[in-house]
Amino acid sequence: MEKKNIDWGNLGFGYVQTDYRFVSDFKNGSWDEGKLTEDATVVINECAGVLQYAQTVFEGMKAYTTEDGRIVTFRPDLNAERMENSAKRLEMPVFPKDRFIQAVVDTVKANAAYVPPFGSGATLYIRPYMFGTNPVIGVKPADEYQFRVFTTPVGPYFKGGVKPLTIRVTDFDRAAPHGTGHIKAGLNYAMSMHAIMDAHRQGYDENMYLDAATRTKVEETGGANFLFVTKDGKVVTPKSDSILPSITRRSLIYVAQHCLGLEAEEREVTLEEVKDFAECGLCGTAAVISPVGKIVDHGKEICFPSGMTEMGPVTKKLYEALTGIQMGRLEAPEGWLQVIE
Repeated sequence: MEKKNIDWGNLGFGYVQTDYRFVSDFKNGSWDEGKLTEDATVVINECAGVLQYAQTVFEGMKAYTTEDGRIVTFRPDLNAERMENSAKRLEMPVFPKDRFIQAVVDTVKANAAYVPPFGSGATLYIRPYMFGTNPVIGVKPADEYQFRVFTTPVGPYFKGGVKPLTIRVTDFDRAAPHGTGHIKAGLNYAMSMHAIMDAHRQGYDENMYLDAATRTKVEETGGANFLFVTKDGKVVTPKSDSILPSITRRSLIYVAQHCLGLEAEEREVTLEEVKDFAECGLCGTAAVISPVGKIVDHGKEICFPSGMTEMGPVTKKLYEALTGIQMGRLEAPEGWLQVIE
C-alpha cells in the first residue's frame, strides 16, 4: 500500500481531510448497518437537536505504525465503553461496543495510506462522534442520531519538542458535582473555551480546575488529567467523580505499577499539597504526557524541582514506556493493541 505524498515530519496538529469516513444513522429505535463514504459533509436540519441543545458526544484516539510495520490502535474497547457511558448520560442511544471497534478498524483500514510511517513523529488521529439529528424545539432528547468516525493525520502535539508548561489555578469551574464532567460531551469543552482563552491572554498555557464544591482539591485541565510524582518517586493521580476517566491516565498507572515497578495510586489531591510534589504532568491522547514546570495560584508560584526545560525523570520513564508500547517497541499488555493490518 503506497502512502500519500505528505510531508509527515512537518505535519501540525490540525485537520487534514482523508478519503473515507464511517456513517451510521439511528432511526425508529435502531441503528442501520452503516457504511464507509467519501462524503465529508454533514447535512442536518436547522432545528437539529445537536444545534439547539448540544446533544453530542465524542471520542479521541490514534492509529500508529509500529516498528515492525503493523497499523494498530490503542485500547479502542475503552473508548467504546466511555462513549457508551457518555451517550447514556445525555439520553442518547448506545452505539454497540463491537460495532464501534469495527467502525474504527474499517475507517482506519480504508485510510491506511494516511497512517504516518514509523519514526515520523506523526500519527493518525481518530474521531468517533455522535449527535442528535432530527428537529427538536422543546427541551427533550432527539429521536434520531448519527454516529460517525473520521480520521486525520497529525504531527506531534507540541511542535519543536516538549517544553514544560506554566499553568494557573483558575477561578472558573469546569464541572459541578453530579454533573457531566465524567463524560466526553461537547458541552463540557464549549464551556471551557473562554477559560482557556483567558488563560492564554494572561500568558498561561492551561488552567488547573479545582473541585466546584470546596475549591480545595485538584480536578483536571480543560482537556487532560493531572499526574504527579512525589519526591520519593510515587506516581499519584487525582481521584474525582467529576473528571474524565482518561484512558491514557489509566494506562500510565498500569505501566507505572506493572512495567516500571513504581508505586502508584489514585486518590484525592489537595491544592495545598501540590507544592510538595517533585514532578507534574498532564496526560491525554494528544500528547500522552505534557510536563508542567510551574503552577501559579493567584500570584503564588509553585515551581517543580523537575524545572522548566525538560520532563522530570519519572515522567520521562512513563512517557517512553507508554509510547514504546503504542509504537511496538515494547511488548504490550494483552488486549491493549488492536491490530488493523
